[in-house]
Amino acid sequence: MDPLQASPETLVQQLEALGTRRAFFVLGKTPRASHPALEPLLQSILGSLNAASHEALFLELGAHTGALFAAFVHRTRRGQAAGGLRHWEYATLGEFLSDGLRLSKAMTRKNALAGLWWGGGKGLILRQRTGDLQDAGYRAQLYQEYGSFVTSLRGLYVTAEDVGTQPSDIAHVFKTTRFVTCIPPTLGGSGNPSISTATGVICAMEAALSHLGLGDLEGKKVAVQGLGNVASSMIEQLLRRGVAEIVACDVSELQVQASRIRFAQQPVKLSAVTPSETSIFSERCDIFAPCALGGVLNARTIPLLNAKLVCGAANNQLADELRDPQALMDRGIAYIPDFVANRMGIVRCANEQYGTLPDDPSIRRHFGRTWENSVYLITGQVLNFALERGITSSEAANQVADEMSEEEHPIWGHRGKLILDSLLDEHWHLEGAGQELHTSGPSPTLRSPLVSLEREP
Repeated sequence: MDPLQASPETLVQQLEALGTRRAFFVLGKTPRASHPALEPLLQSILGSLNAASHEALFLELGAHTGALFAAFVHRTRRGQAAGGLRHWEYATLGEFLSDGLRLSKAMTRKNALAGLWWGGGKGLILRQRTGDLQDAGYRAQLYQEYGSFVTSLRGLYVTAEDVGTQPSDIAHVFKTTRFVTCIPPTLGGSGNPSISTATGVICAMEAALSHLGLGDLEGKKVAVQGLGNVASSMIEQLLRRGVAEIVACDVSELQVQASRIRFAQQPVKLSAVTPSETSIFSERCDIFAPCALGGVLNARTIPLLNAKLVCGAANNQLADELRDPQALMDRGIAYIPDFVANRMGIVRCANEQYGTLPDDPSIRRHFGRTWENSVYLITGQVLNFALERGITSSEAANQVADEMSEEEHPIWGHRGKLILDSLLDEHWHLEGAGQELHTSGPSPTLRSPLVSLEREP
């Protein structure tokens, strides 16, 4: 059986059988696995998951929770591999690994296009079937264990908030590692970047409309898939820019109800939908904005689109990175790749180490039209490059970003490679060998009430 088709728990069982809590896969030109028994999995990863451009993948089992942790390192020439921590359930090991590989690669490109001196990485926690996510003690221990895992990588990977991880969880990660960003403001961080992310997506919309000769946002109709923090902020800002109508949906009835209250008396039509419903795709509109999970633009949904432009906040919007951009182009639909538009979360994170300002010029320049790496100008550059070369906007964005990602950090050079080599030389994976897992539940010392850490409005 192909190991990628097995459940992710089989990898957990394999590591336990090997008597270790840690494993790694070095990818790229000279691939290797930490344990000979993992070589078949390495070959499957290289053969099926397009991982050759990545530097490494690190795995660990939580010492007490037994949860499967992963850190994906794509490229570190511009700096440390940086990207959020996703806490999600995956049906197969292939889905788990594929998500991390795709997301880390996208982070390399996003960071490069944003002009950040960071590389690309991604963290994953496999959601346990036995763990109680409502148990504050369990969550505290889970995320503190992940923080310790990040610390063991000595700065090769810097984590942050992502789907399934909350600001209060990041506060616990921060207790056991310094290599984390987007920590709550109460701990000196920049907090939830939703508003900034939404503003960046709107800047990309404005650039695309201008490129297409369609004017500005005033009077336009926008269809929005998802009503999370970023989407809700985006809707609010679109209304201020004078859009004529917004149609939006979400799989959560609670989110829809909250949005009905928030946007009462506004030209916003809201509906709760099932995960398989596709009516939002066929909504006649000027802009379709995917702001939920990835893979929503695919062979089934692209033929339904009734929009001139696709530009949203969701990561990994394309199910197939080759066929789907061409399908959009063939239909005459302009597409703004996610990592071109939704950069501002990582930008806010990147700037935390330099302190925070209430109206930070280093943030504001991303929304302007003069700085060469602003969202507006980069979006226009990508669309013009695609038009000149007769290629899709995805190909254009990838080429521009990949070229920028090969630039080495102006001070530290390719320090990530030195850290990676040192981890391997010092047998990082053996530090977890022979250590018994204690999965009887969180330590009583972690069951004290947590301080409420609210998201920024």
